[in-house]
Amino acid sequence: MKIDSIHALFKSIGQVDAIVATAGHVHFGELTQMTPEQFRIGLDDKLMGQVNLVLVAQQYLNDGGSFTLTSGIVGDEPIKYGASAAAVNGAVEGFVRGAAIELPRGLRINVVNATMLEEARESFGPYFRGFEAASGARVALAYSRSVEGLETGRIYKVR
Repeated sequence: MKIDSIHALFKSIGQVDAIVATAGHVHFGELTQMTPEQFRIGLDDKLMGQVNLVLVAQQYLNDGGSFTLTSGIVGDEPIKYGASAAAVNGAVEGFVRGAAIELPRGLRINVVNATMLEEARESFGPYFRGFEAASGARVALAYSRSVEGLETGRIYKVR
């Protein structure tokens, strides 16, 4: 997410109680063939998109509000062609743990780290051989726990 678009969004909607980020792209491909530009896709889009959201939107989050970011199982259980995704997911989780101890006004931040969604099995199943999928409804419970709970700096793993 670009800084200007985040500012524009929150200037138009104003203060909020919770922010959930689920968007972000990474490049999947052979490490031996990957270019620095391809690797940067995940750093610029998924990692910095979520980091930028927190940096800008904290001023639009009501006291005691929460951020929920998204990583993924590839950070814990690497897959072929997923080196960039593994690095980005690990970085998102590190950012959440670090930010949790610094956010002011009782703001909270957590991350949901889910396995492959059952609903995405047709598209991504070949990359996740041997992985048990989770339903979108089950993953949504982790987002709900993050938004409505009291914890901060947590990584909610859905397997």
